[in-house]
Amino acid sequence: MFSKKNFFKKLDSVNEYERQPIPGNKLKGWKSFVGMYAGEHTAGTEFVIGPLFVAHGASAPDLIFGLLLGNILAVLSWAFFTARVSVKTRITLYYQLEKIAGKRFSLLYNLINALMFCFLAGSMIAVSATAIGIPFDLAMPSLHDVLPSSIGWVVTVLIVGIVTTVVAMFGFEQVSRFANVAAPWMIMVFIAAAIGVLPQLGINSLADFWPVAETKIWNGVPLEGQSKFTFWHIMFFAWFCNMAMHIGMADMSILRYAKKWQYGFSSATGVFLGHYIAWIASGILYSLFLIESNNSTEFAPGPIAYRAAGIAGALCVVIAGWTTANPTLYRAGLAIQSINPKWKTWKVTLFVGGLTTLAACFPALVMQLLEFVALYGLILMPLGAIIYMDVMVFPKIGLQDNYAMRTNSSFNWSVALTWGLTLGLCLILNLMFNIDIFFLGLPGWFAAVFIYIVASKLFQKHTHLQNELKSNQSDKPETLLVS
Repeated sequence: MFSKKNFFKKLDSVNEYERQPIPGNKLKGWKSFVGMYAGEHTAGTEFVIGPLFVAHGASAPDLIFGLLLGNILAVLSWAFFTARVSVKTRITLYYQLEKIAGKRFSLLYNLINALMFCFLAGSMIAVSATAIGIPFDLAMPSLHDVLPSSIGWVVTVLIVGIVTTVVAMFGFEQVSRFANVAAPWMIMVFIAAAIGVLPQLGINSLADFWPVAETKIWNGVPLEGQSKFTFWHIMFFAWFCNMAMHIGMADMSILRYAKKWQYGFSSATGVFLGHYIAWIASGILYSLFLIESNNSTEFAPGPIAYRAAGIAGALCVVIAGWTTANPTLYRAGLAIQSINPKWKTWKVTLFVGGLTTLAACFPALVMQLLEFVALYGLILMPLGAIIYMDVMVFPKIGLQDNYAMRTNSSFNWSVALTWGLTLGLCLILNLMFNIDIFFLGLPGWFAAVFIYIVASKLFQKHTHLQNELKSNQSDKPETLLVS
């Protein structure tokens, strides 16, 4: 029987070790991460991103080989950057950044980070809502919609948001368990739905696939109002669509539970099942929808999956949205909770869940998902470079790590300058040299590393000189003035 008292008692007992290293007896084996990454990245975004590649006129060779290389680079980034730092520190990104940058800077970062997480989770709640609304003949948003299309849409989003928030409130244990249960069958639905519609596209044998793929599915012609995507767009997007999670170090909050840093390679289950197979499968479903609807601008993953795989397809969209929104809300809760450690994580997660659900009411989050995830990763990328250098490199080159903590400073100007100058440089490259946002992450990371090293040398040297002067003055004997 449900007991309100026991419910809140269980929530209060959840300990996510927000400001201390994960104890040894709480570390997780590889199965937890294989399932979580497969569940999170075989998810609602896949029903959006795969079709958007079709809408942007990606060609078949560019898509297949661009995704292959980009996803390999993403897995290497998770393993050699995020996982190594996570296992060495065993603490969250937010606490680690506080030790490096200071509480005042971390407050700004955590607010921005949490807001970005809320928007991302909101887009996944909206994706699930497109499937929930099928039995009610809900009016679906189009590629150009910004505002909610109906009261029914808002009510559906609210229902999905409540369920998603409740799961996230119970912490990493429940998030991981939910993903492990959902992941295995979701990818099977993706594959089965795509295979099931192939005859309708004129593919009746393996030999038919490539000619049809080049002419009907990924024909290289963007839809009206959409920009053209090349091999490089796809490769860099596949690499950097989760830049905030790996190079940006947000997955420190997850991988700090890993027994070994090599568990970072578990991300391969997510990117190759989700970002490779599922993007291809959902692109196939969307291409059939475009043919049957005469290039309709309606963009609703739920009905598209339902037309291909029936109830199983619609249910897959619902669960896929949840398995992305759950860990994303969990991360957002940790970001806000780190502002005030006395706040209960579940209460903070409840708050960000409400904010996320509100954001999910606006379809523009889904329609501009490619650009949003690229911008999101770019904004947080310099801080990931700073954390990596501070933890893995600074002790080896004679620079002080955890500078704010060691100097009792609330604001590390080296970090602030690195963040501001790096993003300023990326903005200049975008506006003055017309370099697409998808390509800015790589030069931006190296720029952040260079700026942080130079700025740290200057500021640490200056602080060292100031401390020496103070020490010398305190050591001088007092001079007695006799009148």
